[in-house]
Amino acid sequence: MLRILTTLLLATLTAAPAAAYIGPGAGIPVLGSIIGILVTIVLAIGAILFWPIRKMLRKKKAGQTQTESPEPGSES
Repeated sequence: MLRILTTLLLATLTAAPAAAYIGPGAGIPVLGSIIGILVTIVLAIGAILFWPIRKMLRKKKAGQTQTESPEPGSES
């Protein structure tokens, strides 16, 4: 086992660096993905923060419709 680990360590340390070029074509999709993730996070936080406000508005609206009395002569 020690022999395998030593061999892998030596192979890793003696590896030559790759002369590879990553052009701008690879960066644009990455930038789009990052923007998409950030927008998703902001919308999720906004929905969580807006939830109690929606509930309060619905209760207020429901309270207003119950307190209003129907006009005489109108039937529902």
